[in-house]
Amino acid sequence: MDDVRSSTPEPAIPGWRLILSDAGRLWASREQPFPLAAFHAGAERTVDADSLDALRAETDRQESIAREAVEQREAVAQKAQEQAGQVIS
Repeated sequence: MDDVRSSTPEPAIPGWRLILSDAGRLWASREQPFPLAAFHAGAERTVDADSLDALRAETDRQESIAREAVEQREAVAQKAQEQAGQVIS
């Protein structure tokens, strides 16, 4: 008997679990929580849409929000380190 897991296709949206509601609405929930900075920037871990394409677009938007928030936080931290180094010198 074949192992079903070996023939399972890649997820439709990597890193996200897809759910089809009883009403036919598509939902996606991120497998890992976003970093705290992303959460505070408004990134949502669970989103919904009417079609798979729309759901992909929405998960991409959430990932973009998260990425930008983390990059911004890192830039602020870097600037603070630089300023602290100037004060110490």
